[in-house]
Amino acid sequence: MIDVSAIEKVYARAGERAAIGRRRLGRALTLGEKILFNHLADPETAEFERKESFLDLILDRVAMQDATAQMALLQFMVAGKAEVALPSTVHCDHLIRAYEGADTDLAIANDENREVYEFLRTVSAKHGLGFWKPGAGIIHQVVLENYAAPGTMMVGTDSHTVNAGGLGMLAVGVGGADAVDAMVGMPWEVLNPGFIGVRLTGELNGWASAKDVILKVCEILTVKGGTNSIVEYFGPGCASISCTGKGTICNMGAEHGATTSTFPYDESMGRYLRATNRGEIADLCDKYAEHLRADPEVEAEPERYYDRVIEIDLSTLEPHVVGPHTPDRARPISAMAAECEAEGWPRELKYALIGSCTNSSYEDMDRSAALARQARDKGIKAKSGFMISPGSDLIMSTIQRDGQAQDFADVGGVVLANACGPCIGQWRRDDVKKGDTNTIINSFNRNFRGRNDANPSTLSFIGSPELVTALALAGDIGFNPLKDTLTDADGNEFMLAPPAGAELPTEGFVANLDGYIAPVAAAEREGVEVVINDGSDRIERLTPFAAWDGQDISGLRILVKARGKCTTDHISAAGPWLKYRGHLTNISGNLMAGADNELTGEFGNGINFLTGEKDTHPNLAKQYKAAGQDWVIFGDENYGEGSSREHAAMEPRHMGCKAVIVRSFARIHETNLKKQAVLPLFFADPADYDKVVGDDVVAIEGIARIADGGSPTVVLTHADGSTDRIETTNTLTREQFAWYEAGSALNKIRGA
Repeated sequence: MIDVSAIEKVYARAGERAAIGRRRLGRALTLGEKILFNHLADPETAEFERKESFLDLILDRVAMQDATAQMALLQFMVAGKAEVALPSTVHCDHLIRAYEGADTDLAIANDENREVYEFLRTVSAKHGLGFWKPGAGIIHQVVLENYAAPGTMMVGTDSHTVNAGGLGMLAVGVGGADAVDAMVGMPWEVLNPGFIGVRLTGELNGWASAKDVILKVCEILTVKGGTNSIVEYFGPGCASISCTGKGTICNMGAEHGATTSTFPYDESMGRYLRATNRGEIADLCDKYAEHLRADPEVEAEPERYYDRVIEIDLSTLEPHVVGPHTPDRARPISAMAAECEAEGWPRELKYALIGSCTNSSYEDMDRSAALARQARDKGIKAKSGFMISPGSDLIMSTIQRDGQAQDFADVGGVVLANACGPCIGQWRRDDVKKGDTNTIINSFNRNFRGRNDANPSTLSFIGSPELVTALALAGDIGFNPLKDTLTDADGNEFMLAPPAGAELPTEGFVANLDGYIAPVAAAEREGVEVVINDGSDRIERLTPFAAWDGQDISGLRILVKARGKCTTDHISAAGPWLKYRGHLTNISGNLMAGADNELTGEFGNGINFLTGEKDTHPNLAKQYKAAGQDWVIFGDENYGEGSSREHAAMEPRHMGCKAVIVRSFARIHETNLKKQAVLPLFFADPADYDKVVGDDVVAIEGIARIADGGSPTVVLTHADGSTDRIETTNTLTREQFAWYEAGSALNKIRGA
């Protein structure tokens, strides 16, 4: 599964590379800096200014989930390479809908998505990738169980790739075009990050869990406070958190915008590596441990080495709940009931859901099952709908053997397939209608409006799996298990004892690799045919985008002036649209469908300025494209927050978008726009956003200045004939501008 000799080579050079870093920077190194220097294409000459220079990195691995792998591998096919240049895997976890339970849901997914799975299986076989079948597990849990190793570096086509930081990696979520760079053997380019240190003291106890650590950090940093930074956890409190708990914390680092998050190597990681049959790697980590942690000076004086230091005392941490609609609106559970009353939120819980890539470890399942057993022994069941998403075959098989799966069933829980399901909108929900206000809580990572069930009126909250289980038993989001009581079958009140569970199964994991297909040997690939059905509405071969003609742009119309939060879910919705992730034309039917357009004051609706008629944003884009009318998008702060989905950049490019001009971008989305040759521009003065009027005609002057470090001027011609000249900034390097000139980064690769 994993090449131990390759890992040893990474460790063997770590000391020399760290010495180069210390000499060049003139100081000790953080853990992230050590890993970066160890993976630089040229550590002696690379510029290393935080948040200014770009780094060229040689990676150890690539991982892709099925929704994003389709477009990534379609791009890889266009690049014309015979095989991937480094270990790469595909994981089929996103296209399985949650409805009745694991067996039924998986059978339906295999039938509905047969064409996509066959494409992914055959393209993997053709080009030397490992393939994880539907139901084998969620990408990030499977990576943690099989591929992650301290001190190594990977990218994945999903924003929650950062989960592997729980095993001491630098694991970064990217768009498919970035993954293609790595798979064709090119260095991967990323902005040299800043560094945020989170010092943990004390020890988790009672109802507090690793999930509460990251919910607190999200409250502190907000949804953009970690942007273009690596978040490093350190301090004595790290020892009280399991390896999978560390993974939970790193996983949700995507919610505060961090490039990635990581922990130093410790005994919990060694235990986990050995429990998952990677004892040889654990032995190597013990041997090279000094290179898998920050230098001692960093922990002694963190303010000298981090741009910001956050202190959290785990001993005083209370269980938290975040939401609705954003992962940084936090409060302790003790404050939830009062806030519900003040806001008018329904306290009745319609559904409680646990698991997902964020919280589906054995420890999560065991602690939650301990609460289920207490309820069963008192003769009661969950008062809300209760769904459980195990993270992998390994977890599913083990909780079936050890009884936790039955514990959940005993209180009315439904165990779903080892897949993402409700976390990403793959949830067939019959209990409410769209538009019905209702309350749900989950242990997932995202709770954007409409994300889980496509109902914008659902109030979605996030908590730890054990807290979610307790609230499911109460059927009340205002229930505080630290002081409130439940009523047993005989009418007696009782309190739930704090959850307790094993970090790892005492009898070991039930090894299960039935869902894995190893890379096909090179000698056997010649006869493999990549299956793409003629006339398919699921998979569409890519046509390269046109190169830039060297001219400035004028006469642009505004498709959307997005106000407020505009995530990748708003730009390119998931849910039912996941089935078109391999078909650029079809998936463009969701373009900006969730965006709040300032001109109309409506979500998903704008004005066709060629006809004066109101229509949906996807229809407007189609009408403009048919008329040969290019267009532009204006956005607010942290535009493109959320998923790594590059469709949110490819769809606008495909439909005629020339630029996206915003107050600020989320990191991954800005990169994705660059890769697809859509100009990502910032207002030099953020207040100029207010000068944009929906019916303006837009010109972009001085595009060529980007090559010399300059930035274009945006000219707004208003309906009355007056104009405003808006200065912009950008972060395009000369090499990135060459992508724009070529029409896309992929075109540049093909021409290299």
